[in-house]
Amino acid sequence: MYYGYRYLFDPTYFLIIIGVVLSLLASAKVKSTFAKYSKVRSLSGLTGAQAAEKILYSAGIYDVSVRPISGNLTDHYDPRDKTLKLSETVYNNSSVAAVGVAAHECGHAIQDNTGYVPLRIRGALVPIANFGATISWPMIILGIILGWSQSLINIGIILFSLAVLFQLVTLPVEFNASRRAVQIVDETGILSTQEVKQTRQVLSAAALTYVAGAAASILQLVRLVILFGGRNRD
Repeated sequence: MYYGYRYLFDPTYFLIIIGVVLSLLASAKVKSTFAKYSKVRSLSGLTGAQAAEKILYSAGIYDVSVRPISGNLTDHYDPRDKTLKLSETVYNNSSVAAVGVAAHECGHAIQDNTGYVPLRIRGALVPIANFGATISWPMIILGIILGWSQSLINIGIILFSLAVLFQLVTLPVEFNASRRAVQIVDETGILSTQEVKQTRQVLSAAALTYVAGAAASILQLVRLVILFGGRNRD
């Protein structure tokens, strides 16, 4: 007998709601913190782009280009073409927040340059995780359509697990990049002691988004296991 209550109310939706709430709170936190310190001009007067170039050169990295990219908080480092792309609110901005975000992305470039293992693992997982995230639900739905084929459903859950694994591997990569960023702006004197503390707040808020994203993915995986993980439906 199929679980009748799910036709009217599925308690596992609470797992999804919790994940959504965590993600919204983390997003609101990073936006408010970034907005706050975007109004605080750094004493050095360096823009995000200038700070990034100084950090890269101080680390002995000369083959990474710094370029602007459209959007807000779309900053990222692309190891494929060794390009550090900074959003419009960071590239030409000399605020503490802009310098902090630029330094964080430089942290990823330094990870790439030094062969940081978790970054390598994350890079290798990208195509697998994308495939898993795309195919997992179609596999689960196909399994249901074909008379609750548990084999197909289990394959779908395993594929979704790959996407969750990617989220988990991302955590140490992001935490390490932030730690490197704080250390670099402090040692190079790009930011003062007080500004370093403010930058740490910006990067800590940003880290929460990754934690929330991982938590939401895990909760979704738990929900899939509860709903489709091999229980007897006869």
